[in-house]
Amino acid sequence: MKLYVCYGTWKPAPRPGGHPCGKAYDALKDAGYEPEVKRAYGLGAFPSFVNNMTSGRREVKRLTGNYWVPALIVDDGTVIQGSREIIEWAKAHPAA
Repeated sequence: MKLYVCYGTWKPAPRPGGHPCGKAYDALKDAGYEPEVKRAYGLGAFPSFVNNMTSGRREVKRLTGNYWVPALIVDDGTVIQGSREIIEWAKAHPAA
């Protein structure tokens, strides 16, 4: 399992509710997973010529069709993008 994040897995953020990458990471940990964290760097809102400079964002684009993280790649190849979707998946699929 790989979790693509921007720069890290912290939750504090100037936005209400906290940072999406940290929220997704914590949900996976709470569900019993130890995801391999891949830092994509950059910012999804940047133009593609900027995001193309980071291998992490290029990989996210290849997997999802866009540059936004967090993105989770489950061991069976399933791709789940977005913190809300990752949190819901983790709650519905706790580790054995």
